[in-house]
Amino acid sequence: MRVAFGTDEHTALADVIVAALVEAGHEVVVRIEDEPWPDVGRRVAEAVTGGEADRGVVCCWTGTGVSMAANKVAGARAALCTDAETARGARRWNDANVLALGLRLTSEATAREMLDAFLTTPADPGEAEDVAKLSAGTLHPR
Repeated sequence: MRVAFGTDEHTALADVIVAALVEAGHEVVVRIEDEPWPDVGRRVAEAVTGGEADRGVVCCWTGTGVSMAANKVAGARAALCTDAETARGARRWNDANVLALGLRLTSEATAREMLDAFLTTPADPGEAEDVAKLSAGTLHPR
């Protein structure tokens, strides 16, 4: 799988994430480091929605900023996750295509677990109609 990776701060965890992706046989096609978090989120999401990457992984101190930035890109479905079950659910029920995580509290072991869950869990076809609403921007209050 082709994965775009971006972080606003080069840390040991960032190195672990890239290494884990490569060890699992994935190709890191985009690697963005030390850029402002809005740019990191946008650029990784654009790589995914533009077809350059199949999935994306973004990081900032809390993960919140990069997830918000990524979700501003049409077709991006970034999920801020803190554990493997949340990452698995984000893929299964939301067809998330960008995993966001925080550099502050994520351990190396948890990052590896989240990556594995995010990159190996298929989307549930029964959720396709609801996911399409996100991509089409058709959610409206009633």
